[in-house]
Amino acid sequence: MKRFHVHVHVDDLAASVAFYTKLFAAEPARLEVDYAKWMLDDPRANFAISTRGAKAGVDHLGFQVEEADELAELAQRARAADMVLLDQGETACCYARSEKHWIVDPQGIAWEHFHTLDSVRVYGQSSEQLLSPGTPGCCVPRGKPIDVPVKPAGSDRC
Repeated sequence: MKRFHVHVHVDDLAASVAFYTKLFAAEPARLEVDYAKWMLDDPRANFAISTRGAKAGVDHLGFQVEEADELAELAQRARAADMVLLDQGETACCYARSEKHWIVDPQGIAWEHFHTLDSVRVYGQSSEQLLSPGTPGCCVPRGKPIDVPVKPAGSDRC
């Protein structure tokens, strides 16, 4: 079963933890000096915040899976749709050891597909080949979005 994932960069972790704890009516499942994560069941979501980003806001979206075959299915969907897939394999990031891959949507939003294997004691180290120079984030691919057909202006009116 899949769980929707959202990772948001925040400027003030303590204020954001207090806000989201009240909003979700739940304590974080993991709390570190620079990171917090809620594993929600209603709706099924892995919602994480950290102070590691270049600027506050949504960093990336994704799907967390419970089984390796679900991760393989997501990779197959990406390949079938001719999406560029960045396969990181097993990596340590965001206090977790995971098997993962990434795709980037036409707007440049990174989507992480991952299967968590274990927790780790450190946030993780950035993969320099995937990050823009100077970006303090963890493991998120940066770069040009994939080419997609664009509808002519005025072709879909509200």
